[in-house]
Amino acid sequence: MPHWKTTLTYDGTPYNGWQIQPNLPTIQGTFAQAIQRITGESVLPQGSGRTDTGVHALGQVATFTLTVPIPATNLHRALNRALPSSIRVLSVEPVPEEFHARHSVRRKTYEYRILPNDQICSPMLAPFVWASRLPLDLANLQRAATHVLGTHDFTSFAACDPDLTTRLKMQSDSPSADIAMIPTDNTRTIYHSTWHQQDDLFIYRVTGSGFLHHMVRNLVGTFVDPTFHPDEIPTILAARNRSAAGPTAPARGLFLVEVEY
Repeated sequence: MPHWKTTLTYDGTPYNGWQIQPNLPTIQGTFAQAIQRITGESVLPQGSGRTDTGVHALGQVATFTLTVPIPATNLHRALNRALPSSIRVLSVEPVPEEFHARHSVRRKTYEYRILPNDQICSPMLAPFVWASRLPLDLANLQRAATHVLGTHDFTSFAACDPDLTTRLKMQSDSPSADIAMIPTDNTRTIYHSTWHQQDDLFIYRVTGSGFLHHMVRNLVGTFVDPTFHPDEIPTILAARNRSAAGPTAPARGLFLVEVEY
């Protein structure tokens, strides 16, 4: 039974995120449909993570297993023919059965792109950047970004109670369990956190061991919020409270750039 690793790039604008949902267009659902049209097999490809509605990918990874052998080159070509133009498969390769797109991840890299200062945003660019009215200072942004390097509890930068769904499932599997007693670990390690300017765009690039739901968007929203000083980031981290941080940046400026194994 061949086990396949695929690397995808996609425009997340027309999709309700990665995860399959009834009666809604999603990346995972669209990819599964393409595989079924090619092979006749019903499989659910497993992604390295669940990108939200409107979030894009330059290097999302997904794995799936088929029962019938097919050459990698043929599968690669057929997938791109079966998929809409908003999703492209960059590579297809066989991997050991124990390899898993999500469980085997060591690091992920994201980018967030902002067009600041209320500039006129081309409609060709608009789906892929946050066209913001805020005037941004690159030195201040970089100063804030350095404070998240290392290992921290990122509860303040996570969506409210990001692991509630997991804990509810654990409770349903064990009805006697006390949901309040099930621990939530929001600790992550950030290896790289920098801002740079490319023409008119301000770009935040961050690499970490993993990311909580909305974590990158909440970091960006806090970094650019003029009511916060860059050196307040350690205090916000220590608070372990979402209300201590800034707003959530829009989804359209976020890209999953690379997944490392």
